Amino acid sequence: MRLSLSTTISALLLGRSAHAISKISRSGRYLYDESGSRFFIKGIAYQEQGAVDTSSDNAFLEPSTFIDPLAQSDACTRDLPTLKSLGVNVLRIYSVDSTKNHDGCMKTFSDAGIYTIIDLSLPLNGSIDRTSPSWTTNLLDEYTKTIDAFSGYGNAVLGLQLATKDAVSPAPFVKAAARDIKAYLKSKSIPALVGYAAIDGPSEFRGGMAKFLSCDPSGKNSDDTSIDLNYNIPAYFSEYGCVTQGQSRTWKEVPVLFGDQMTGIWSGGVAFSYFPAASAAGQFGMVTISTDQKTVTTSTDFDNLKSAYAAATGPNSPASGSSSSSFGACPASSAAFAISTTLPGTPSDSGCSCLDSALSCQYRPQTPNFTAITGELINYACSTLLPTKGLNCDAIGGNGTTGVYGAISSCDPNIKLSYLMASTHQACSFSGNGTVNAASTAAASAAASSCIANPGAVSTPSSAPGSSSKASPSGSSGSGSKSGNSAVAVEPFLALGGMAVVGLVSAAATLL
Repeated sequence: MRLSLSTTISALLLGRSAHAISKISRSGRYLYDESGSRFFIKGIAYQEQGAVDTSSDNAFLEPSTFIDPLAQSDACTRDLPTLKSLGVNVLRIYSVDSTKNHDGCMKTFSDAGIYTIIDLSLPLNGSIDRTSPSWTTNLLDEYTKTIDAFSGYGNAVLGLQLATKDAVSPAPFVKAAARDIKAYLKSKSIPALVGYAAIDGPSEFRGGMAKFLSCDPSGKNSDDTSIDLNYNIPAYFSEYGCVTQGQSRTWKEVPVLFGDQMTGIWSGGVAFSYFPAASAAGQFGMVTISTDQKTVTTSTDFDNLKSAYAAATGPNSPASGSSSSSFGACPASSAAFAISTTLPGTPSDSGCSCLDSALSCQYRPQTPNFTAITGELINYACSTLLPTKGLNCDAIGGNGTTGVYGAISSCDPNIKLSYLMASTHQACSFSGNGTVNAASTAAASAAASSCIANPGAVSTPSSAPGSSSKASPSGSSGSGSKSGNSAVAVEPFLALGGMAVVGLVSAAATLL
C-alpha cells in the first residue's frame, strides 16, 4: 500500500460549499450531515504513483516524487463519472504542490459532493522522518503553505500520517507539529481538527501512541497539544484492501467496517487504490488509463468495491449531540514506551534567518540539487570533523525520548549545516559549498544565543514567507471570501483527526 516512511499532519479545513457539498459536522466520535444523519466515509486513494526508490532502506517502497492529481483538471473531469459510479464521497490525496492551481479539480469534485483528504507532507524531505525526527521551519512553512492554498475550498481536508510499526521517538515532534498547526488554523479563524494516521503495529504500541498523541500534558482537559484521535473522536481506516497475488479483491472488509460491530468506533474508510500502484505488499489499482490519457477502464476489483459500497450504509445512530470529547492525562514514560511529554518549541523563521545572517561561514551549495549533499556534509561534520575539535552536534539535534532539544534543532537543515561550518573554526570551504560572511565575526554559539534566545518557546506561527491564503474560487466556497493573509471562518467539516492506528490492514478485526 501507499505508506510513508515519515510523518504527515492532518487538519480539517472543510466548510460549506455553495453548490453540492453539504456541511458535515462532528459530535463526539461521530460525523453527521446537515439532516442529522450519520456520515460514513466511502473513500478511495486517488493519486498516480511517482518514481519509487527500491533501495534497501525504503521498506515501504515510498515514492521519491509525486504527481499532484488535483492540479490536472482534465484528468479530474475524465475520472469524475468513474468515481461517481463507484459511489465514493471522499478522495485521499497523499501529496500536493501548493504553488499550483487546483480550482478546476476542487470545483469538479465539490459539485459532485466529493470531499478530499489531503496530506500536508511531501515525499522524502517534506515530512517528519521516523528515523531522525525533527520539527523544523522548512516543514512548518510547507504545511502552512498547503493550508493557505486549500483553505478557500469547501471540500478540502488536510492530513497527517506516521508509517512505523513500533517507533515512538517521533511522537513528540508529531505532537508539536499538531500544536503549531492548530494554533495557525485558529489564528486564521479556521475551525479545524488535526489528526494522525499510522500503520498497524503491536497492541502496546498502538494503545500507548494513541494515548500519548491525544493526551493533555497540562492536565486541564485542553486540546491545544492533542491530536484528535482519542477513542471518543471520529476514526476511519486511512487505507484498506490487501491483495493476494493473482486474485481479485472481494472487499469483505466493507460490510464489516460498516456493520454494527465496527460503527460504534469507526466512520468508514479509504480503499486503496484508484490508480495502479506497486508496493512491498503487492500490486494495487482498480483502473487503467489509456495512453492518450482520455479513457478509463475499470477492473474486477473496481466492480466488487462498487457493489460493496452500494450495499454499505451504516446505522443512523446515535443521535447528533449525544456524545462529547475529552483529553486525558499523558501516559507515564516506561521501558516499553519511553517517551517525553516535553515537546520541541515552535520553529521560528525569523530566529533561524537571523542566525543564518549572523554566522561567519554560510552553507551555499553549488548545485540546485543539494539535498543529498546537505545530509552528507552534516554527517561528516558530526561524525568526523567536530569530534576532532572536542565539539558535538547537540545544538542541531533533538531527542523525543528524553525531551531534550538543541538550541537550533528547529532550523532547516541548510542553516544547521551553516552553524556546523561556522563552529569548526577552519577555512570556510567545504568542497566549495561554504561562503565566508565578511559582515560577521560572532562565534556560532553566540549568534545562536542572540537570535534564538528561547528555543523551547511556543508561539502562533505566521504565514510562510511568500505565502498567501487561497481565495475561494467562484462557485466552490461558502459565504465570505479572503485574499492575502486574511482568513474567512469556514464551517468545520469532519473530525478526521481520528486517523488512528490504521493504514496497512488486512481485516478490520486486526485493530480491535
